Amino acid sequence: MDRPDHILIVDDDPDIREMLVAYLTRQGLASSGAADGRAMRRVLASERVDLLVLDLMLPGEDGISLCRELRAPGQPPLPIVMLSARADEADRILGLELGADDYLPKPFAARELLARVRSVLRRTRMLPPPIAAEMPRPQVRFGAWTLDAVARHLVDEAGTVVALSGAEYRLLRVLLQHPQRILNRDQLLQLTQGRDADVFDRSIDLLVSRLRQRLRDDVREPRYIKTVRSEGYVFCMPVEAAP
Repeated sequence: MDRPDHILIVDDDPDIREMLVAYLTRQGLASSGAADGRAMRRVLASERVDLLVLDLMLPGEDGISLCRELRAPGQPPLPIVMLSARADEADRILGLELGADDYLPKPFAARELLARVRSVLRRTRMLPPPIAAEMPRPQVRFGAWTLDAVARHLVDEAGTVVALSGAEYRLLRVLLQHPQRILNRDQLLQLTQGRDADVFDRSIDLLVSRLRQRLRDDVREPRYIKTVRSEGYVFCMPVEAAP
């Protein structure tokens, strides 16, 4: 019998923590709680955890610092859904940039959290097994380009800034996380558009075309994004941290 997914709830509010643990357990998930970063580390050191639900506003070490720690080089990949009672867009963006896979403002319905947990687990597992989806560093370089992951724009060798739309940035980030690997359209849709993606939608082809234009990539002889017939797309250029 398959082991149920283990969800760790890190929240200093005991009522929220206990409610979520009980609800997720009723839904067939193995669930446990931790009140702070110290308790979180104890669970991670002793048990296998498949996904972390992490509150932004924690006493002592907050969710941002814990997310940064969990996304440090060498750390094993762990999906994270971040919670926050604050509606500040800057917090949401920072959490996602540091590596949270999804973000849910409080108050929320337990059913919505469950849907997001399942969506993140599904997107994570759509990738081929050897791939570890590390978050890109603040600046990464490939070919003639540097991506600034904070400002979300490209810079060419002459220093010219090329703006990216939100969808273009998400697609490029996914490709940079998985260079030299073929990703099919369904994987790219789920990884860039999440739970609202229609797996029969072919808008990903239009998005790839727009991103190629931003990269000044020759469609007939592409340097960056190649089409693999009947399979998907592959990012061909080596990716490295910018100095």
